[in-house]
Formats: sequence, C-alpha cells, structure tokens
Amino acid sequence: MLYVCSLSRLNETVSRVGATHVVTLINAEADVPTPAGVDTDNHLFLGFNDIVSPVAGLTPPAEAHVERLLSFVRSWERASPLVVHCWAGISRSTAGAYITACALNPERNEHDLAQELRRRAPSATPNGRLVAMADKILQRDGRMIDAVREIGRGATAFEGTPFEMPLD
Repeated sequence: MLYVCSLSRLNETVSRVGATHVVTLINAEADVPTPAGVDTDNHLFLGFNDIVSPVAGLTPPAEAHVERLLSFVRSWERASPLVVHCWAGISRSTAGAYITACALNPERNEHDLAQELRRRAPSATPNGRLVAMADKILQRDGRMIDAVREIGRGATAFEGTPFEMPLD
C-alpha cells in the first residue's frame, strides 16, 4: 500500500493508514521530523527543489536521489504502508509514487500506471526531471516520460488531496 500526501497532511496520513515507512521529497533545508510510529531507518529524506532545469541557488533533482529512492522502495517489505510526501503533494511526491509503482511492477504498462495516477490525483503534476531520470535508470525507453506527458498538468491546487496509489 502506497500513499501520497503533502507535508501538512503527513502525520495524519501516517497515523490513519498505519504506515511504517516514509519518503520525504522536499527542499534540503526543510526540517521534517520522522512521524510517530516510524523508525528513523524507515524514513528516507531526499532534499532537492521542485525544478526541472538547474536554477542558480537551487538544488535540482539528481540521479543519485532517484537511485536512493529506488533502493529504499525495493527494500521495503510491503507488509505495511509506505507514505511518499512532498511540500504540496502535487509534484515531487506524485513523481515518487509513479516511479515506485513502475519500479515495483516492471511488467506493468507505464501509460496504465500514469492514467491510474491521474484518476487517483486530479492535481498530480509529476516532476518531469525525476520521471526522466527514473525512466533511464529503469530502462523504460522513454515510456514513463511519454506517459506523464500524456496525462499532462494536473488541476490547479494549492495542495493535493491524500490518496492511495495501488501497486498491483
């Protein structure tokens, strides 16, 4: 069970779903304490800005971030829920959820997973840089990139509504 939310909804989402694993995709300077009930070893913090091209003074997502995400989610035993969050629950976290779904289901069609993401999260606008790097690492030959382009930009929202992204 994979859940996605914003920072402001993190603690309530972790508590509500009984998550034991958390992935934080947020600016490096953000202070995000590990939620109650989650062991610090089960909390992955990846600090970077929500940008797709380098900008002076900001940290873009890098392949090392994607590699760490993939290593973390592949080691997750899936017996209890995982929550992926970012600041607003719209861009970095939805990219993280999509990447996780693709990585843990190598036989699943990228377009079907992206369409499921859109159904579950109308405001989802996955960070294209993260998706492109994951596509390369997972050897999806551009299909993840195309699928995210196909669903397009999500509905305008200040904050995404927490949702579950199915993995099977």
